[in-house]
Amino acid sequence: MSARPRILVVDDEPAVLRALSVALESQGHEVIAAATGTQAVAKAAADGPDLILLDLGLPDADGLEVIRRVRAFAPSVPVIVVSAYGEDRAKVDALDLGADDYVVKPFAMPELLARVRAGLRRGAAAAGAAGERVAEHSELRVDPASRRAWARGTEVHLTPTQFNVLLVLVRNTGRVLSHRMIVREAWGSPGAADSANLRVVVGQLRRAVEADPRRPRLIVTLPGVGYRLDDPAAG
Repeated sequence: MSARPRILVVDDEPAVLRALSVALESQGHEVIAAATGTQAVAKAAADGPDLILLDLGLPDADGLEVIRRVRAFAPSVPVIVVSAYGEDRAKVDALDLGADDYVVKPFAMPELLARVRAGLRRGAAAAGAAGERVAEHSELRVDPASRRAWARGTEVHLTPTQFNVLLVLVRNTGRVLSHRMIVREAWGSPGAADSANLRVVVGQLRRAVEADPRRPRLIVTLPGVGYRLDDPAAG
């Protein structure tokens, strides 16, 4: 990450784009603005932003398609969706495609700036993971350097957030982890995501790594508390 983090802001409403630009620049960030999906993909490829703030309702493309296209060449850059679409289906679709966070309009600027800071910390942590050793489990293997994961010897393809959550769980096999602990480690701040967002990501992970996602035996839910990753070989 550069000394002055570069944020790509994608929104077709000039007033919103201006307000976000002013707020981000006041925090010392460099802002790259885009008003269409085509511009967003082109600037993401050309300028290498440290984080992307993305509206889903763009005039020329669905924001979900922008995520899909950006993830093809920038798999680890944090993407925070900022959208008026507050339905659970839109959130799930965005997270499934690789968004790291989802903020519904209208939003409080201090909260959004906090999420940006958390996203930048998360991106910096991912970039600095090259020297970390592989996290092992009898059925899972997670390599922080290459950002790759395997379940029972078969590689599974995960979004950046899914990968971060799985890495936290594998590093703490057998330990009960609260929602807040997992969010702090995976998102970079304990307030960066709520339990509903975490529940979506855990559901996605179960589909990726459990032999039978309908009867999970690895990622165990402790209602009202959090999650625990079990290792069948240890019992």
